[in-house]
Amino acid sequence: MLVRRIRKWYEATQFLREHTWLGYTFALLTSVGAMYVRVLLSGVLEGFPFITFFVAIVLTAFIFGWRAGALAAVLGAFISGSLLLPPHWSLSGEGLSNWIGMGFYAALVSVILLLTAAMHRGFAEYAQDDRLRQQLNDLLEIRVAERTAELEAANQKLRDEVGSRAAAEALIRQMQKMEAVGQLTGGIAHDFNNMLAIIVDSLDMAKKYFQRDPGKASKSIDHAMEGATRAAELTARLLAFSRQQPLDPRALDANKLVSGMSELLTRTLGGNVRMETVLAGGLWRMFADPPQLESAILNLCVNGRDAMADGGKITLETMNAHLDDVYAATHAEVRPGQYVAIAVTDTGTGMSADILSRAFDPFFTTKKPGQGTGLGLSQVYGFAKQSGGHVKIYSEVGQGTTVKLYLPRYVGEDEPIQHVLPAGRPLEGTPSEVILVVEDEDRVRQMSVQLLRDLGYTVLQASDAKQALAMLDSSVAFDLLFTDVVMPDMNGKQLADRVRELRPGVKVLYTTGYTRNAVIHNGMLDRDVSFLPKPFTIQQLATKVRQVLDQK
Repeated sequence: MLVRRIRKWYEATQFLREHTWLGYTFALLTSVGAMYVRVLLSGVLEGFPFITFFVAIVLTAFIFGWRAGALAAVLGAFISGSLLLPPHWSLSGEGLSNWIGMGFYAALVSVILLLTAAMHRGFAEYAQDDRLRQQLNDLLEIRVAERTAELEAANQKLRDEVGSRAAAEALIRQMQKMEAVGQLTGGIAHDFNNMLAIIVDSLDMAKKYFQRDPGKASKSIDHAMEGATRAAELTARLLAFSRQQPLDPRALDANKLVSGMSELLTRTLGGNVRMETVLAGGLWRMFADPPQLESAILNLCVNGRDAMADGGKITLETMNAHLDDVYAATHAEVRPGQYVAIAVTDTGTGMSADILSRAFDPFFTTKKPGQGTGLGLSQVYGFAKQSGGHVKIYSEVGQGTTVKLYLPRYVGEDEPIQHVLPAGRPLEGTPSEVILVVEDEDRVRQMSVQLLRDLGYTVLQASDAKQALAMLDSSVAFDLLFTDVVMPDMNGKQLADRVRELRPGVKVLYTTGYTRNAVIHNGMLDRDVSFLPKPFTIQQLATKVRQVLDQK
């Protein structure tokens, strides 16, 4: 602390040391002042002629340096020897003490001058170091500013590159998206054109032979119906891939479902394919749409058969499975939890890594033209994801392929048994059973009305919800509301809710080709909802209407 204060005083008097003559003048003045003080105090300081000059020497040396301090010391010695000491002093007696005092004075002055010189040199070096530190600090700030500017420029360049890369990636994604859409639409157009060709040509043939050869006409109509059925299956597969198909999941026993499919699979796969089922004991119940699950299993088995040109073995296995957090973190859209897995394994050619990465792409197929649509695995994938499950393929070239379909475990209470028509129950209706058909598409409404009338029902019709509600106000009685879901102004669900408010006993059957979440949420049919997807045959219509009317 003391050294710091001395240095501050030293720095405060730096401007005085810039003028040498001030130091010498100050030495002269302080020496004269010291002599004056010595004269005033001669009675008190008798025998100490040099003592008052030390103050002058210290002040002069501290402020102006050792040279000015040396001048003050010389002046003090001269003044003391000339004016303060006796004229004739000797080395004996009092004279000897004066010599000793003079020697002490010289020694002490030398110490003072050496110390002040060292102090000045130290302070000067400190000042120089401080200036160097300041220069280095200024240089460092300049370098930092330059480096900061360089980093900012590099950062801006990097941001520009990131922006350019993001734009390029967005362009690539758009191109990939358009390529995928082009592949999808091209596949749809190809398959639909084939089916339309079957339908149009078959109807032309039926029209040609209608009068002269009814047998050929009937056969042509069957071909047209086959083409229409294939077109309906294609749209169902597209909806499955897009996860938009209406699912009606139930708690079911996978072992029972697989066992019930054995005859169908054996007949479908052919004689050169050996079928084996491995059913797990203590299998949990799963939660899935039974018809769609059967379709998925059938697709997987058919794909396995097609991979075995010379025949082979297909193993259909059920098992309990638990997908943990680690597995879910490494697979997209997988929730950890308990699942029931159905594995289909073939001994076919297997798939390479490139084919495996595209296996679920719509219309991607390794089969020859005309032997497959490329929608089988994409339908399975869409069904699994829409059901809250997962599908995984394990394959090795030359060894075969295993496809595992994971569907959620059902842990709820037993569901009520679904109403099933008794065997032999007539599907036709009676004139006392009245059905109100609400459909905004005129031709579809007219066809539905004609089919229901052919089945024996009394049929009323409305072109929209507003017209249907007007019939309610006119007290027209009916037993079943058969309504389209997607309609302008008021959809079928809103109409049904209004009808049930006014006529609680009326049953409702919905139909549509795409629900837009009116009666389907998260891909699942709402509970207690009866639904008939378009397009439908007269057999499907008759069965569903009879089933809904017979429900209690």
